[in-house]
Amino acid sequence: QLQSKILILTVCAAGIGGTFQYGYNISIINAPTSYIQTFMNETWLDRTGVPLESNVILLLWSFTVSAYPLGGLTGAVVAGPMAIMLGRKMSLLLNNVFVIIAAVLSGFSRMAKSFEMIMVSRFFTGVNAGVSMNIQPMYLAESAPKKLRGAVALTSASFTALGLVLGQVVGLRELLGGEESWPFLLASNVVPALIQLTALPWFPESPRYLLIDRGDKESCISALQKLRGNSDFSAELEEMLAEQAAVKGQRAKNPWELFQNPALRWQLMSIVVLSSAMQLCGNDSMYFYAAYVFQEAGIPQDKIPYVVIGTGSCELITSVTCNMIIDYAGRRPLLLGGYILMAGWAIVFMVALSQQTQISWMPYLSMACIFAYILSFGIGPAGVTGVLPTEVFDQMSRPAAYMICGSLLWFNLFLVGTAFPFIVKSLAHFCYVPFLVVCVCTALYVGFFLPETKGKSFLEISEEFKKRNFKAHTHAGFYKGPEEIKSTVL
Repeated sequence: QLQSKILILTVCAAGIGGTFQYGYNISIINAPTSYIQTFMNETWLDRTGVPLESNVILLLWSFTVSAYPLGGLTGAVVAGPMAIMLGRKMSLLLNNVFVIIAAVLSGFSRMAKSFEMIMVSRFFTGVNAGVSMNIQPMYLAESAPKKLRGAVALTSASFTALGLVLGQVVGLRELLGGEESWPFLLASNVVPALIQLTALPWFPESPRYLLIDRGDKESCISALQKLRGNSDFSAELEEMLAEQAAVKGQRAKNPWELFQNPALRWQLMSIVVLSSAMQLCGNDSMYFYAAYVFQEAGIPQDKIPYVVIGTGSCELITSVTCNMIIDYAGRRPLLLGGYILMAGWAIVFMVALSQQTQISWMPYLSMACIFAYILSFGIGPAGVTGVLPTEVFDQMSRPAAYMICGSLLWFNLFLVGTAFPFIVKSLAHFCYVPFLVVCVCTALYVGFFLPETKGKSFLEISEEFKKRNFKAHTHAGFYKGPEEIKSTVL
């Protein structure tokens, strides 16, 4: 039973200008690659009378692509202070300024004959994605009732996947992916920003933020009334007041303080392991491989973009499915199942790639593997990872936890993006071995160390972690691993 339409509309208003942008901006850059590289060359020729060498063009292109994760890293770092000082909703609204700047820069880049404008615009787009990836799940999980918390916070992953698919669709040659229209394609991310700027101001701020950070009980109650409609929220208010009492006199923590606090050891380990694994598991590299594998499977060159849309739709379908089942199945089974399946598919994929030329039906098997891998990623890791920091940290540590999470996510995205071409070069068919190792290790970590958080209040979850954090002193012999890791962090 959904208490009110307001909650659904809040989710949509936050999502369209939030994580939707992350997915959309990752995929729109793929279609005009060759046109932008040509534009760089022509621009340089106009300026100096000398054409660029192909390796210089490639270098400039990789700068353009890596400007996005660098912007994301910047966004993840400023998101924490923004969420604390401006509030969750205001931060999301202000965040659209970055996209509007980016859209203006990339939209006029061809008129201004400047490819540097495209690089700067990718950086700003990244900043926007970095902020929204951190603040949107926090805003939504704090606004949702306990029994829907997983599903509501998970919509962040669904909006990312929706953005990916729409970006692929809009980037088709028939729409905005043509040679004439690429500046419009890169500037089209201004549309979701404008939708959010008109819609989100009508919805309430996070009730938790209003009560616990601002100490404003009246606003908190009116926000709850809007979000919950006519249903009784007295128990929820009690719980928030209890949490307010528990963190009374504390200020919002900084990221480095989380590392120094022994009471947060396991929570921190868990989000560090999971948010690193999310990028290091090789899901994004599957998209990199998709076009090559589809070509090998004998799909005509001009039809490949349409099949690639299928891979994006895969992620969308699973993240929506995951949305429906997360509050029944729980967080652990989805994460565990996702990583185990991905490990299995990685092995099959490597075998299929190595036999690609020998056996006629192998390309079809590797094609199936791409879809299966993306489906397995979508069912668990894609969505659950974003929900966890909200659930395992209290109100004072949450923004800092998201800063750590987001920084890791973007740093690893940058790392994989830079290293993957070299991994492929050196390991050839066995390029998925590093990803396989990551999937297996993560599955083991989830299986042995991660408690279930489904349907528990934030206070109950932190009690459960408290037991784990301080159990370490009594069974020192058994818990050697994390103790040692902890000392290297400091």
